[in-house]
Amino acid sequence: MGMVRMRRLDQERRWTSEALVSLPARSASPGVELARRGGLALLLLTIVVVLVFLDRDSYNDTSDGTVGLIDAIYYATVTITTTGYGDITPVAPHARVLNAIIVTPLRIGFLVLLVGTTLEVLANQGRQIYRDRRWRSGMRNHVVVVGYGTKGRSAVETLETNGANASQVVIIDSRPTAVADANVRGYAAIEGDATRRDILRRAEIARAREIVITLDRDDSAILTMLTVRQLNPSAHVVVAVREDDNASLLRQCGANVVVTSSEAVGRLLGLSATSPNIGTVIEDLLSSREGLEVGERQVTAAEAGHAPGEVEGERVIAVVRNKTLRRFYDPAVATLQTGDQVVVVRKAADA
Repeated sequence: MGMVRMRRLDQERRWTSEALVSLPARSASPGVELARRGGLALLLLTIVVVLVFLDRDSYNDTSDGTVGLIDAIYYATVTITTTGYGDITPVAPHARVLNAIIVTPLRIGFLVLLVGTTLEVLANQGRQIYRDRRWRSGMRNHVVVVGYGTKGRSAVETLETNGANASQVVIIDSRPTAVADANVRGYAAIEGDATRRDILRRAEIARAREIVITLDRDDSAILTMLTVRQLNPSAHVVVAVREDDNASLLRQCGANVVVTSSEAVGRLLGLSATSPNIGTVIEDLLSSREGLEVGERQVTAAEAGHAPGEVEGERVIAVVRNKTLRRFYDPAVATLQTGDQVVVVRKAADA
């Protein structure tokens, strides 16, 4: 007995320690769900009709004394909806028992189904519509990220690291898993094809300040870029492409910054092979929250009048003056001025 008990405990412990699979929730469109529930309600009504019609001799109709098919449908309808006019009643004892143990539970199930459907439509859909409208009304100068793959997630993390508010970031992706992942991380997300205007409008693209496009296909990125520029001519748009041949086309479409991912990765690989130290430094600059990082900030009053090389604690690599980017060695920015922006290399905050 002791050995059997030990084996049983061991089996129970094994089951409780194993990681059970988490199956995805099944979802259906509102129309399909409504049709399913309507069919279920019709099935409950049909059961009552068949039950009454087959046992029609046990019922009495005050109008003519007999119960036919129409009378059975009428009785089932007024009974299952709890209307109950009383003109048709069960008179045989067994008919009354059947009404108590079969018809009454069916009536309760019908009411639960009817009330549950009504409450779900009014509560869930109404609340979703209200939240959607409220969210749209608050979207101003936000950031829209099209594509939440590896590049999109890295872009969003970098935006948040540099001070972007998560509530002001909207994700667009055609994959339900990516949308769910974005929601888990605290971002609003829209499932759909970003080349469609209605999807972009749902993200309030016309009022966005920054748009980042990181799609897997260059043709989709180009079409999305054209649609974005039609809806928002003034937003700052950054696009990632795979092939360098498409970079000039995207600039003609209105992209402010085009990053060629394949060329950038290839150059990093070449530098790392030629000089591992250079590759390490570049990788350090691209990584976040460790080692070195690149940032942009406003020139302080104490720094105005000094050379870029005299800034303490950071290394100035470029100066933005009158919306023009100039390298640190440019004579035009030999002296910093109030209102300049400086691009600096500094120690990461968490390093």
